[in-house]
Amino acid sequence: MPYKDHLHGTLDALVLRTLSSGPRHGYAIVRWLREQSADAIRIEEGSLYPALYRMERDGWVEAEWGTSEIGRKAKIYKLTAKGRRQLKTETEQFASFVAAVSPILLPA
Repeated sequence: MPYKDHLHGTLDALVLRTLSSGPRHGYAIVRWLREQSADAIRIEEGSLYPALYRMERDGWVEAEWGTSEIGRKAKIYKLTAKGRRQLKTETEQFASFVAAVSPILLPA
């Protein structure tokens, strides 16, 4: 079941987590998230690229032009030290949120 409607507020963390394992171009980010989530997380280009541009502006990622695995020109994104700190913060905040809502939404 795709979780497209539930991604609000987690897109940055998901993208930063994806880049924490190495540089990737946009389509590779989307593909990695789909693979890791058994095709449940589907990020649309209309959401991904504005988020990447914002993260680049904020210094969380750096981008440079390179070549994709199929030989096309592609912008390759990599995580910065500031981005690693942001990922840690967002992951901690998400874990706190899950801990707070789980007893309400998933009572024993």
